[in-house]
Amino acid sequence: MNYQVLARKWRPHNFNEVVGQTHVITSLTNALKHQRLHQAYLFTGTRGVGKTTLARILAKAINCENLQNFNPCGQCDICQAVDEGRFLDLIEVDAASRTKVEDTRDLLDNAQYAPNQGRYKVYLIDEVHMLSGHSFNALLKTLEEPPPHVKFLLATTDPHKIPVTVLSRCLQFNLKRLLPSEIFTQMGFILAQEKIEFETDALKLLSRAADGSMRDGLSLLDQAIVYGNGRVNNDDVHAMLGAIATQPVEAILYALAQANAPAILDHIDELSQLSPDFSELLQQLLQFLHRIALVQHIPTMLTHDLDVDVVAELAQMMSPEEVQLYYQIALLGQKDLELTPDPRSGFEMVMLRMLTFRPAKIETQTTVSAISTNPLAAPIATPVASEITPQTPPQVITASPEIPSPSTPISSNNLPNWESMVANLKSGMTKQFASRCVLEYLDDTQCHLRLDPEFDSLLDNDSTEKLEKALRELLAKPIKLRIEVKTLDAHTPAQLITQAQENRQHEAVQAIYEDSTIVYFQENFDAQVLSETIQPI
Repeated sequence: MNYQVLARKWRPHNFNEVVGQTHVITSLTNALKHQRLHQAYLFTGTRGVGKTTLARILAKAINCENLQNFNPCGQCDICQAVDEGRFLDLIEVDAASRTKVEDTRDLLDNAQYAPNQGRYKVYLIDEVHMLSGHSFNALLKTLEEPPPHVKFLLATTDPHKIPVTVLSRCLQFNLKRLLPSEIFTQMGFILAQEKIEFETDALKLLSRAADGSMRDGLSLLDQAIVYGNGRVNNDDVHAMLGAIATQPVEAILYALAQANAPAILDHIDELSQLSPDFSELLQQLLQFLHRIALVQHIPTMLTHDLDVDVVAELAQMMSPEEVQLYYQIALLGQKDLELTPDPRSGFEMVMLRMLTFRPAKIETQTTVSAISTNPLAAPIATPVASEITPQTPPQVITASPEIPSPSTPISSNNLPNWESMVANLKSGMTKQFASRCVLEYLDDTQCHLRLDPEFDSLLDNDSTEKLEKALRELLAKPIKLRIEVKTLDAHTPAQLITQAQENRQHEAVQAIYEDSTIVYFQENFDAQVLSETIQPI
Protein backbone atom coordinates (compact mmCIF):
# COMPACT_ATOMS: atom_id res chain seq x y z
CA MET A 1 0.00 0.00 0.00
CA ASN A 2 3.07 2.27 0.05
CA TYR A 3 2.79 3.11 -3.63
CA GLN A 4 4.76 6.18 -4.71
CA VAL A 5 3.31 8.17 -7.59
CA LEU A 6 5.40 8.40 -10.75
CA ALA A 7 5.89 12.18 -10.46
CA ARG A 8 7.66 11.69 -7.09
CA LYS A 9 9.38 8.40 -7.86
CA TRP A 10 10.96 9.72 -11.06
CA ARG A 11 11.70 13.24 -9.82
CA PRO A 12 15.20 14.20 -11.08
CA HIS A 13 18.03 14.04 -8.54
CA ASN A 14 20.73 15.74 -10.66
CA PHE A 15 21.01 18.10 -13.62
CA ASN A 16 21.44 15.26 -16.14
CA GLU A 17 18.01 13.84 -15.31
CA VAL A 18 16.15 17.15 -15.83
CA VAL A 19 14.13 17.25 -19.06
CA GLY A 20 13.86 20.26 -21.33
CA GLN A 21 15.50 23.09 -19.33
CA THR A 22 18.93 23.13 -20.98
CA HIS A 23 19.26 26.92 -20.88
CA VAL A 24 18.89 26.96 -17.07
CA ILE A 25 21.07 23.90 -16.45
CA THR A 26 23.91 25.35 -18.55
CA SER A 27 23.89 28.59 -16.57
CA LEU A 28 23.84 26.79 -13.20
CA THR A 29 26.62 24.31 -14.05
CA ASN A 30 28.78 27.13 -15.42
CA ALA A 31 28.24 29.06 -12.18
CA LEU A 32 29.38 26.01 -10.20
CA LYS A 33 32.31 25.46 -12.55
CA HIS A 34 33.65 28.99 -12.18
CA GLN A 35 32.53 29.36 -8.55
CA ARG A 36 30.38 32.40 -9.34
CA LEU A 37 27.36 31.68 -7.17
CA HIS A 38 24.84 34.47 -6.73
CA GLN A 39 23.24 35.12 -3.35
CA ALA A 40 19.69 34.65 -4.68
CA TYR A 41 18.11 32.72 -7.55
CA LEU A 42 14.52 33.05 -8.77
CA PHE A 43 12.97 30.20 -10.78
CA THR A 44 9.78 31.10 -12.65
CA GLY A 45 7.45 29.16 -14.93
CA THR A 46 4.13 27.37 -15.08
CA ARG A 47 3.26 24.45 -12.81
CA GLY A 48 5.12 21.17 -13.14
CA VAL A 49 8.10 22.29 -15.24
CA GLY A 50 10.79 21.76 -12.57
CA LYS A 51 11.17 24.96 -10.53
CA THR A 52 11.36 23.39 -7.07
CA THR A 53 13.22 20.35 -8.43
CA LEU A 54 15.98 22.50 -9.92
CA ALA A 55 16.21 24.53 -6.71
CA ARG A 56 16.72 21.34 -4.68
CA ILE A 57 19.34 20.03 -7.09
CA LEU A 58 21.19 23.36 -6.89
CA ALA A 59 21.01 23.28 -3.07
CA LYS A 60 22.45 19.79 -3.19
CA ALA A 61 25.18 20.75 -5.69
CA ILE A 62 26.52 23.75 -3.75
CA ASN A 63 26.86 21.56 -0.64
CA CYS A 64 27.91 18.26 -2.25
CA GLU A 65 31.20 16.84 -0.95
CA ASN A 66 32.11 15.16 -4.24
CA LEU A 67 30.73 16.92 -7.33
CA GLN A 68 30.79 14.78 -10.47
CA ASN A 69 31.29 17.05 -13.48
CA PHE A 70 29.57 19.82 -11.47
CA ASN A 71 26.65 17.50 -10.76
CA PRO A 72 25.73 16.36 -7.23
CA CYS A 73 27.19 12.89 -6.73
CA GLY A 74 24.12 11.45 -5.03
CA GLN A 75 26.30 9.22 -2.84
CA CYS A 76 27.74 11.48 -0.14
CA ASP A 77 26.03 12.02 3.21
CA ILE A 78 24.80 15.49 2.20
CA CYS A 79 23.26 14.33 -1.11
CA GLN A 80 21.47 11.47 0.61
CA ALA A 81 20.27 13.76 3.41
CA VAL A 82 18.79 16.20 0.88
CA ASP A 83 17.09 13.38 -1.06
CA GLU A 84 15.61 11.98 2.16
CA GLY A 85 14.46 15.40 3.42
CA ARG A 86 16.66 15.49 6.54
CA PHE A 87 19.33 18.01 5.54
CA LEU A 88 19.22 20.63 8.30
CA ASP A 89 20.75 23.42 6.19
CA LEU A 90 18.03 23.27 3.53
CA ILE A 91 15.09 25.23 4.92
CA GLU A 92 12.05 24.80 2.64
CA VAL A 93 9.17 27.21 3.11
CA ASP A 94 5.76 27.28 1.45
CA ALA A 95 5.04 31.00 1.22
CA ALA A 96 1.35 30.31 0.61
CA SER A 97 0.96 29.07 4.19
CA ARG A 98 3.42 31.49 5.83
CA THR A 99 2.46 34.89 4.51
CA LYS A 100 2.68 36.91 7.74
CA VAL A 101 5.61 39.20 8.44
CA GLU A 102 6.19 37.49 11.81
CA ASP A 103 6.78 34.18 9.97
CA THR A 104 9.38 35.78 7.72
CA ARG A 105 11.19 37.45 10.63
CA ASP A 106 11.30 34.18 12.57
CA LEU A 107 12.68 32.46 9.51
CA LEU A 108 15.47 35.00 8.97
CA ASP A 109 16.50 35.23 12.62
CA ASN A 110 18.51 32.03 12.21
CA ALA A 111 20.22 33.17 8.99
CA GLN A 112 23.12 34.69 10.96
CA TYR A 113 24.15 31.32 12.40
CA ALA A 114 26.62 29.08 10.58
CA PRO A 115 25.41 25.94 8.72
CA ASN A 116 25.11 22.68 10.66
CA GLN A 117 26.28 20.20 8.01
CA GLY A 118 27.09 21.81 4.68
CA ARG A 119 28.98 24.80 3.32
CA TYR A 120 25.84 26.89 2.81
CA LYS A 121 22.54 27.38 4.58
CA VAL A 122 19.91 27.41 1.81
CA TYR A 123 16.48 29.01 2.08
CA LEU A 124 14.10 27.58 -0.54
CA ILE A 125 10.89 29.66 -0.61
CA ASP A 126 8.22 28.16 -2.87
CA GLU A 127 5.39 30.30 -4.34
CA VAL A 128 7.24 33.35 -3.06
CA HIS A 129 4.76 35.72 -4.72
CA MET A 130 2.26 34.80 -1.96
CA LEU A 131 4.24 36.71 0.69
CA SER A 132 2.64 39.89 1.98
CA GLY A 133 4.11 43.33 1.31
CA HIS A 134 5.50 43.55 4.84
CA SER A 135 7.04 40.10 4.49
CA PHE A 136 8.84 41.19 1.33
CA ASN A 137 10.16 44.26 3.17
CA ALA A 138 11.45 42.04 5.96
CA LEU A 139 13.12 39.76 3.42
CA LEU A 140 14.60 42.57 1.37
CA LYS A 141 17.49 43.59 3.62
CA THR A 142 18.72 40.04 4.19
CA LEU A 143 18.27 39.28 0.50
CA GLU A 144 20.40 42.28 -0.47
CA GLU A 145 23.28 41.63 1.95
CA PRO A 146 22.99 38.04 3.17
CA PRO A 147 25.71 36.44 5.31
CA PRO A 148 28.35 34.72 3.13
CA HIS A 149 27.10 31.28 4.18
CA VAL A 150 23.47 31.89 3.10
CA LYS A 151 21.84 31.35 -0.32
CA PHE A 152 18.23 32.09 -1.28
CA LEU A 153 16.37 29.99 -3.85
CA LEU A 154 12.95 31.38 -4.74
CA ALA A 155 10.29 29.75 -6.94
CA THR A 156 7.06 31.21 -8.30
CA THR A 157 4.43 30.74 -10.97
CA ASP A 158 3.65 34.47 -11.00
CA PRO A 159 6.77 36.70 -11.00
CA HIS A 160 4.68 39.79 -11.82
CA LYS A 161 3.43 39.87 -8.22
CA ILE A 162 6.95 40.08 -6.80
CA PRO A 163 8.17 43.62 -6.01
CA VAL A 164 10.76 45.01 -8.42
CA THR A 165 13.11 45.65 -5.49
CA VAL A 166 13.20 41.89 -4.85
CA LEU A 167 13.49 40.94 -8.52
CA SER A 168 16.49 43.23 -8.98
CA ARG A 169 18.41 41.34 -6.28
CA CYS A 170 17.91 37.90 -7.86
CA LEU A 171 19.21 36.03 -10.86
CA GLN A 172 16.00 35.12 -12.65
CA PHE A 173 15.55 31.91 -14.69
CA ASN A 174 12.35 31.41 -16.66
CA LEU A 175 11.65 27.71 -17.14
CA LYS A 176 9.99 26.76 -20.42
CA ARG A 177 6.84 24.77 -20.93
CA LEU A 178 7.92 21.31 -22.03
CA LEU A 179 7.29 20.20 -25.59
CA PRO A 180 4.91 17.26 -26.12
CA SER A 181 7.81 15.33 -27.67
CA GLU A 182 9.91 15.79 -24.51
CA ILE A 183 7.09 14.58 -22.27
CA PHE A 184 6.40 11.70 -24.67
CA THR A 185 10.05 10.54 -24.57
CA GLN A 186 10.20 10.69 -20.76
CA MET A 187 6.93 8.78 -20.43
CA GLY A 188 8.23 6.06 -22.74
CA PHE A 189 11.45 5.78 -20.72
CA ILE A 190 9.59 5.54 -17.40
CA LEU A 191 7.16 2.90 -18.65
CA ALA A 192 10.04 0.85 -20.04
CA GLN A 193 11.78 0.98 -16.65
CA GLU A 194 8.52 0.10 -14.88
CA LYS A 195 7.95 -2.75 -17.36
CA ILE A 196 4.45 -1.52 -18.23
CA GLU A 197 3.04 -2.17 -21.72
CA PHE A 198 1.92 0.87 -23.67
CA GLU A 199 0.81 2.01 -27.11
CA THR A 200 2.64 4.89 -28.77
CA ASP A 201 -0.54 6.72 -29.80
CA ALA A 202 -1.76 6.61 -26.19
CA LEU A 203 1.42 8.33 -24.98
CA LYS A 204 1.03 10.99 -27.67
CA LEU A 205 -2.45 11.80 -26.37
CA LEU A 206 -1.21 11.97 -22.78
CA SER A 207 1.80 14.14 -23.62
CA ARG A 208 -0.41 16.64 -25.45
CA ALA A 209 -2.97 16.69 -22.64
CA ALA A 210 -0.15 17.44 -20.16
CA ASP A 211 -0.09 20.97 -21.62
CA GLY A 212 3.64 21.53 -21.11
CA SER A 213 3.79 20.21 -17.53
CA MET A 214 5.82 17.07 -16.80
CA ARG A 215 4.15 16.65 -13.42
CA ASP A 216 0.66 16.86 -14.96
CA GLY A 217 1.75 14.42 -17.64
CA LEU A 218 2.98 11.85 -15.12
CA SER A 219 -0.18 12.28 -13.05
CA LEU A 220 -2.25 11.55 -16.16
CA LEU A 221 0.02 8.57 -16.86
CA ASP A 222 -0.65 7.23 -13.35
CA GLN A 223 -4.37 7.62 -14.00
CA ALA A 224 -4.11 5.89 -17.38
CA ILE A 225 -2.27 2.91 -15.85
CA VAL A 226 -5.00 2.44 -13.27
CA TYR A 227 -7.77 2.99 -15.85
CA GLY A 228 -6.18 0.45 -18.22
CA ASN A 229 -5.66 -2.15 -15.49
CA GLY A 230 -1.86 -2.03 -15.68
CA ARG A 231 -1.57 -1.17 -19.39
CA VAL A 232 -1.62 2.10 -21.31
CA ASN A 233 -3.58 1.67 -24.53
CA ASN A 234 -5.09 4.11 -26.97
CA ASP A 235 -8.80 3.32 -26.48
CA ASP A 236 -8.59 3.61 -22.70
CA VAL A 237 -6.74 6.92 -22.85
CA HIS A 238 -9.30 8.30 -25.31
CA ALA A 239 -12.12 7.28 -22.97
CA MET A 240 -10.30 8.67 -19.93
CA LEU A 241 -9.40 12.05 -21.42
CA GLY A 242 -12.65 12.61 -23.28
CA ALA A 243 -12.74 15.82 -25.32
CA ILE A 244 -9.27 16.85 -24.15
CA ALA A 245 -7.79 14.15 -26.36
CA THR A 246 -9.31 15.66 -29.49
CA GLN A 247 -6.92 18.62 -29.35
CA PRO A 248 -9.49 21.46 -29.44
CA VAL A 249 -7.03 24.09 -30.68
CA GLU A 250 -6.16 22.01 -33.74
CA ALA A 251 -9.83 21.31 -34.45
CA ILE A 252 -10.73 24.99 -34.11
CA LEU A 253 -7.89 26.02 -36.44
CA TYR A 254 -8.96 23.50 -39.08
CA ALA A 255 -12.49 24.87 -38.92
CA LEU A 256 -11.11 28.43 -39.10
CA ALA A 257 -9.03 27.57 -42.18
CA GLN A 258 -12.19 26.28 -43.83
CA ALA A 259 -14.22 29.35 -42.71
CA ASN A 260 -16.67 26.97 -41.05
CA ALA A 261 -18.39 29.01 -38.33
CA PRO A 262 -20.82 26.26 -37.19
CA ALA A 263 -17.92 23.83 -36.70
CA ILE A 264 -15.99 26.40 -34.65
CA LEU A 265 -18.96 27.02 -32.36
CA ASP A 266 -19.58 23.26 -32.03
CA HIS A 267 -15.97 22.70 -30.92
CA ILE A 268 -16.24 25.54 -28.39
CA ASP A 269 -19.50 24.06 -27.09
CA GLU A 270 -17.89 20.63 -26.60
CA LEU A 271 -14.91 22.25 -24.92
CA SER A 272 -17.05 24.31 -22.54
CA GLN A 273 -18.33 21.09 -20.96
CA LEU A 274 -14.82 20.68 -19.45
CA SER A 275 -14.80 24.18 -17.89
CA PRO A 276 -11.58 25.23 -19.67
CA ASP A 277 -9.53 28.37 -19.14
CA PHE A 278 -10.40 30.27 -22.33
CA SER A 279 -7.54 32.71 -21.78
CA GLU A 280 -5.11 29.78 -21.78
CA LEU A 281 -6.85 28.40 -24.88
CA LEU A 282 -6.26 31.71 -26.63
CA GLN A 283 -2.59 31.50 -25.64
CA GLN A 284 -2.35 28.06 -27.25
CA LEU A 285 -4.02 29.45 -30.37
CA LEU A 286 -1.41 32.22 -30.55
CA GLN A 287 1.43 29.70 -30.19
CA PHE A 288 0.02 27.59 -33.01
CA LEU A 289 -0.42 30.62 -35.30
CA HIS A 290 3.15 31.71 -34.55
CA ARG A 291 4.50 28.31 -35.59
CA ILE A 292 2.34 28.32 -38.73
CA ALA A 293 3.69 31.75 -39.73
CA LEU A 294 7.28 30.58 -39.20
CA VAL A 295 6.76 27.55 -41.42
CA GLN A 296 5.11 29.62 -44.15
CA HIS A 297 8.11 31.93 -44.40
CA ILE A 298 10.89 29.50 -43.43
CA PRO A 299 9.89 25.89 -44.23
CA THR A 300 13.09 24.60 -42.60
CA MET A 301 11.66 25.71 -39.23
CA LEU A 302 9.64 22.49 -39.21
CA THR A 303 10.85 20.23 -36.42
CA HIS A 304 10.09 16.59 -35.68
CA ASP A 305 7.57 17.40 -32.98
CA LEU A 306 4.35 15.47 -32.37
CA ASP A 307 2.09 17.98 -34.13
CA VAL A 308 4.45 18.94 -36.96
CA ASP A 309 2.14 17.44 -39.61
CA VAL A 310 -0.74 19.55 -38.32
CA VAL A 311 1.33 22.74 -38.44
CA ALA A 312 2.55 21.99 -41.97
CA GLU A 313 -0.96 21.20 -43.20
CA LEU A 314 -2.46 24.35 -41.68
CA ALA A 315 0.37 26.38 -43.22
CA GLN A 316 -0.82 25.14 -46.61
CA MET A 317 -4.50 25.77 -45.87
CA MET A 318 -4.09 29.38 -44.68
CA SER A 319 -2.49 32.29 -46.50
CA PRO A 320 0.25 34.29 -44.72
CA GLU A 321 -2.10 37.29 -44.69
CA GLU A 322 -4.77 35.29 -42.89
CA VAL A 323 -2.33 33.97 -40.29
CA GLN A 324 -1.02 37.45 -39.51
CA LEU A 325 -4.54 38.84 -39.19
CA TYR A 326 -5.70 35.96 -36.97
CA TYR A 327 -2.67 36.40 -34.73
CA GLN A 328 -3.30 40.11 -34.30
CA ILE A 329 -7.00 39.59 -33.54
CA ALA A 330 -6.19 36.86 -30.97
CA LEU A 331 -3.56 39.11 -29.38
CA LEU A 332 -6.00 41.98 -28.96
CA GLY A 333 -8.71 39.54 -27.93
CA GLN A 334 -6.76 38.66 -24.79
CA LYS A 335 -7.38 42.13 -23.41
CA ASP A 336 -11.06 42.04 -24.39
CA LEU A 337 -11.56 38.67 -22.70
CA GLU A 338 -11.45 40.31 -19.26
CA LEU A 339 -14.20 42.77 -20.21
CA THR A 340 -16.68 40.30 -21.70
CA PRO A 341 -19.77 39.06 -19.78
CA ASP A 342 -18.23 35.58 -19.63
CA PRO A 343 -15.00 34.02 -21.03
CA ARG A 344 -16.81 31.68 -23.42
CA SER A 345 -18.73 34.43 -25.20
CA GLY A 346 -15.53 36.49 -25.39
CA PHE A 347 -13.65 33.61 -26.99
CA GLU A 348 -16.51 33.00 -29.45
CA MET A 349 -16.45 36.67 -30.47
CA VAL A 350 -12.69 36.53 -31.07
CA MET A 351 -13.15 33.55 -33.42
CA LEU A 352 -16.11 35.13 -35.21
CA ARG A 353 -14.11 38.35 -35.62
CA MET A 354 -11.42 36.34 -37.40
CA LEU A 355 -14.00 34.98 -39.83
CA THR A 356 -15.59 38.40 -40.37
CA PHE A 357 -12.36 40.17 -41.27
CA ARG A 358 -10.54 37.33 -43.05
CA PRO A 359 -9.11 38.53 -46.41
CA ALA A 360 -11.46 38.04 -49.32
CA LYS A 361 -10.28 35.77 -52.14
CA ILE A 362 -10.28 38.47 -54.84
CA GLU A 363 -8.63 37.60 -58.14
CA THR A 364 -6.92 40.95 -58.73
CA GLN A 365 -3.26 41.51 -59.35
CA THR A 366 -2.09 43.95 -56.68
CA THR A 367 -3.19 46.12 -53.80
CA VAL A 368 -1.54 48.90 -51.84
CA SER A 369 -1.43 48.39 -48.07
CA ALA A 370 -2.05 51.30 -45.74
CA ILE A 371 -0.10 52.15 -42.63
CA SER A 372 -2.51 51.98 -39.71
CA THR A 373 -2.50 51.29 -36.01
CA ASN A 374 -5.75 49.39 -36.44
CA PRO A 375 -4.95 45.76 -37.35
CA LEU A 376 -8.34 45.37 -38.98
CA ALA A 377 -7.99 48.41 -41.27
CA ALA A 378 -8.54 47.70 -44.96
CA PRO A 379 -6.11 49.03 -47.60
CA ILE A 380 -6.80 52.71 -48.28
CA ALA A 381 -5.94 52.65 -51.95
CA THR A 382 -6.70 50.11 -54.65
CA PRO A 383 -5.55 50.79 -58.20
CA VAL A 384 -8.47 51.38 -60.58
CA ALA A 385 -8.96 48.37 -62.84
CA SER A 386 -9.05 50.47 -65.99
CA GLU A 387 -5.71 52.07 -65.14
CA ILE A 388 -3.77 48.86 -64.68
CA THR A 389 -2.69 46.61 -67.48
CA PRO A 390 -3.38 43.03 -66.46
CA GLN A 391 -0.16 41.26 -65.67
CA THR A 392 0.63 37.91 -67.21
CA PRO A 393 1.34 35.34 -64.48
CA PRO A 394 4.97 34.17 -64.48
CA GLN A 395 5.43 30.95 -66.41
CA VAL A 396 7.13 27.97 -64.85
CA ILE A 397 8.69 25.53 -67.30
CA THR A 398 7.97 21.99 -66.18
CA ALA A 399 9.32 18.66 -67.26
CA SER A 400 7.06 16.44 -69.39
CA PRO A 401 3.45 15.57 -68.69
CA GLU A 402 1.25 15.52 -65.61
CA ILE A 403 0.90 12.50 -63.33
CA PRO A 404 0.17 9.42 -65.42
CA SER A 405 -2.74 7.20 -64.54
CA PRO A 406 -1.90 4.10 -62.47
CA SER A 407 -2.40 1.90 -65.51
CA THR A 408 0.15 3.79 -67.62
CA PRO A 409 3.69 2.33 -67.55
CA ILE A 410 6.31 4.75 -66.23
CA SER A 411 9.85 4.77 -67.59
CA SER A 412 12.94 6.77 -66.82
CA ASN A 413 12.72 8.40 -70.25
CA ASN A 414 9.24 9.74 -69.57
CA LEU A 415 9.38 11.16 -66.04
CA PRO A 416 6.16 12.70 -64.68
CA ASN A 417 5.97 16.24 -63.38
CA TRP A 418 7.53 15.95 -59.90
CA GLU A 419 6.17 19.34 -58.86
CA SER A 420 2.61 18.17 -59.57
CA MET A 421 3.21 14.92 -57.72
CA VAL A 422 4.41 16.83 -54.65
CA ALA A 423 1.40 19.15 -54.82
CA ASN A 424 -0.91 16.10 -54.70
CA LEU A 425 0.63 14.66 -51.53
CA LYS A 426 -1.75 14.87 -48.56
CA SER A 427 0.53 15.12 -45.52
CA GLY A 428 1.95 18.60 -44.92
CA MET A 429 5.24 17.42 -43.41
CA THR A 430 5.76 14.81 -46.14
CA LYS A 431 4.98 17.42 -48.78
CA GLN A 432 7.55 19.82 -47.30
CA PHE A 433 10.17 17.07 -47.27
CA ALA A 434 9.44 15.98 -50.87
CA SER A 435 9.58 19.58 -52.08
CA ARG A 436 13.31 19.64 -51.19
CA CYS A 437 14.04 16.76 -53.58
CA VAL A 438 14.26 16.29 -57.36
CA LEU A 439 13.12 13.18 -59.21
CA GLU A 440 15.88 11.15 -60.87
CA TYR A 441 14.16 7.88 -61.78
CA LEU A 442 10.71 6.36 -61.52
CA ASP A 443 9.23 3.10 -62.79
CA ASP A 444 6.65 0.60 -61.58
CA THR A 445 8.83 -0.64 -58.71
CA GLN A 446 11.40 2.05 -57.89
CA CYS A 447 11.59 5.76 -57.20
CA HIS A 448 14.96 7.51 -56.88
CA LEU A 449 15.14 11.01 -55.42
CA ARG A 450 18.02 13.40 -54.87
CA LEU A 451 17.84 15.56 -51.71
CA ASP A 452 19.29 19.04 -51.48
CA PRO A 453 22.34 18.75 -49.11
CA GLU A 454 21.17 21.91 -47.35
CA PHE A 455 18.25 19.93 -45.91
CA ASP A 456 19.98 16.64 -45.11
CA SER A 457 18.90 17.06 -41.47
CA LEU A 458 15.33 16.26 -42.59
CA LEU A 459 16.36 12.82 -43.82
CA ASP A 460 15.63 9.98 -41.43
CA ASN A 461 13.88 6.60 -41.52
CA ASP A 462 10.56 8.06 -40.41
CA SER A 463 10.50 10.73 -43.16
CA THR A 464 11.53 8.22 -45.83
CA GLU A 465 8.87 5.69 -44.79
CA LYS A 466 6.12 8.32 -44.78
CA LEU A 467 7.10 9.64 -48.22
CA GLU A 468 7.32 6.11 -49.63
CA LYS A 469 3.85 5.32 -48.29
CA ALA A 470 2.45 8.60 -49.71
CA LEU A 471 3.94 7.90 -53.16
CA ARG A 472 2.53 4.37 -53.15
CA GLU A 473 -0.94 5.75 -52.44
CA LEU A 474 -0.57 8.47 -55.08
CA LEU A 475 0.66 6.18 -57.87
CA ALA A 476 -1.15 3.02 -56.72
CA LYS A 477 2.07 1.06 -57.22
CA PRO A 478 4.26 -0.84 -54.71
CA ILE A 479 7.32 1.29 -55.36
CA LYS A 480 10.49 1.22 -53.26
CA LEU A 481 11.93 4.65 -52.43
CA ARG A 482 15.63 5.51 -52.41
CA ILE A 483 16.86 8.99 -51.44
CA GLU A 484 20.42 10.20 -52.02
CA VAL A 485 21.86 13.41 -50.56
CA LYS A 486 23.68 14.96 -53.48
CA THR A 487 24.22 18.34 -55.14
CA LEU A 488 21.24 19.11 -57.35
CA ASP A 489 21.35 19.82 -61.07
CA ALA A 490 17.70 20.92 -61.29
CA HIS A 491 15.31 23.10 -59.32
CA THR A 492 13.30 21.52 -56.51
CA PRO A 493 9.54 22.21 -56.26
CA ALA A 494 10.25 24.42 -53.23
CA GLN A 495 12.73 26.48 -55.25
CA LEU A 496 10.26 26.80 -58.13
CA ILE A 497 7.54 28.00 -55.76
CA THR A 498 9.91 30.53 -54.17
CA GLN A 499 11.01 31.74 -57.60
CA ALA A 500 7.39 32.11 -58.73
CA GLN A 501 6.55 34.07 -55.57
CA GLU A 502 9.52 36.37 -56.14
CA ASN A 503 8.46 36.93 -59.75
CA ARG A 504 4.90 37.75 -58.69
CA GLN A 505 6.19 40.12 -56.01
CA HIS A 506 8.46 41.87 -58.51
CA GLU A 507 5.60 42.29 -60.97
CA ALA A 508 3.32 43.60 -58.21
CA VAL A 509 5.86 46.22 -57.15
CA GLN A 510 6.51 47.21 -60.76
CA ALA A 511 2.76 47.56 -61.43
CA ILE A 512 2.35 49.91 -58.46
CA TYR A 513 5.30 52.10 -59.41
CA GLU A 514 4.01 52.37 -63.00
CA ASP A 515 0.41 53.09 -62.00
CA SER A 516 -0.67 56.56 -63.16
CA THR A 517 -2.56 57.31 -59.93
CA ILE A 518 0.45 56.46 -57.79
CA VAL A 519 2.75 58.51 -60.02
CA TYR A 520 0.32 61.47 -59.69
CA PHE A 521 0.42 61.23 -55.88
CA GLN A 522 4.21 61.06 -55.91
CA GLU A 523 4.64 64.06 -58.16
CA ASN A 524 2.01 66.32 -56.57
CA PHE A 525 1.86 65.29 -52.92
CA ASP A 526 5.40 64.05 -52.32
CA ALA A 527 3.94 60.60 -51.58
CA GLN A 528 6.18 57.62 -50.96
CA VAL A 529 5.49 54.01 -51.83
CA LEU A 530 6.43 51.51 -49.13
CA SER A 531 7.53 48.57 -51.24
CA GLU A 532 7.44 46.15 -48.33
CA THR A 533 3.66 46.70 -47.96
CA ILE A 534 2.87 45.67 -51.55
CA GLN A 535 1.50 42.15 -51.84
CA PRO A 536 0.37 40.21 -54.89
CA ILE A 537 -3.07 38.61 -54.66
